[in-house]
Amino acid sequence: MPYRLIYIGLGLVAVAAIALGVALAPEGEEVVIPEQIEAIYPAPGDMVPPQAPLEVDLKVGYEAQISVDGWPLTARPVGPDGNPADATFDEATGVYRWSPSPNHPTITEWAPGEHTITVVWNTFTGLPDTGEFEWTFRVG
Repeated sequence: MPYRLIYIGLGLVAVAAIALGVALAPEGEEVVIPEQIEAIYPAPGDMVPPQAPLEVDLKVGYEAQISVDGWPLTARPVGPDGNPADATFDEATGVYRWSPSPNHPTITEWAPGEHTITVVWNTFTGLPDTGEFEWTFRVG
């Protein structure tokens, strides 16, 4: 009789482990980031808090036009007089940074739900190398 309880217990643990694995498994296929982009945050499929910044790190020598949910961001070189409504761009490192702000004309905060980021890049010196990458993340 006690061995039946052990088997039932082991069966329940196995079912719970399988359910947990399915619940935490990443959805869809793995997203391959183009070589012109060194890093992005939030990553595709990430769940982030409402105060999360947006960061796109391009290879040096590239510039980008970035849109958040279809709204273009204006990039401004990093400087002491930077407007917090604009994205900052550090040409020396190729990093764009932006966060929703009360000063931004369209996006004052990340709304809960899914957001789509589009990056269109090109070189600003040498031969052209244009491309586009789009991904989504969620704000919880």
